[in-house]
Amino acid sequence: MKIVCPHCFQINNIPKKESYAKANCGKCKNSLLQKNLINLGEANLDEVLVNSEIPVIVDFWAPWCGPCKMMGPVFEKVSKNFALKALFAKVNTENEQNLGARFGIRSIPTLAVFKNGKEVDRLSGALDENGLKQLVQKHL
Repeated sequence: MKIVCPHCFQINNIPKKESYAKANCGKCKNSLLQKNLINLGEANLDEVLVNSEIPVIVDFWAPWCGPCKMMGPVFEKVSKNFALKALFAKVNTENEQNLGARFGIRSIPTLAVFKNGKEVDRLSGALDENGLKQLVQKHL
C-alpha cells in the first residue's frame, strides 16, 4: 500500500500487515510509526490525499478557536494509535483560507475523512477520544 511519509512527504510502498515492528521511509529513513500527524496546506494537500491508500483524517481548525484548542491534544494522541492505518492531518483555516473555502468549511473544528482522494465523511464540532477513535475505525 502507498503511504505518505509524515516527515518528508515521500510516497512509500509498504506491505499491508495487521501490525508493524518497524517501517522506515525509503528517502529520509525516519520511522513511519512514530509520527502520524502532519500539517497540510495548498502546496501539499492534494498530493497527500491522492497518494495515500489509507484514510486521511483532516482536522480543519484555527488558532483562535476554543474547541479546536481542546481537541488538538486528543487528535494528536489518537493519531498515535493508527500509524500506517490512517494518516492524521491538520489544516489551519486561518492561514489556508482558500482550502477552507474549497472544502466548504462553515464551522470549526471540522473533521473530514478522505479515502482514495475523495471525501467520504465529515463531522463538525469537537470530539472526545472515544468519538474520534470510532470515527477512524468506521473507515478502516
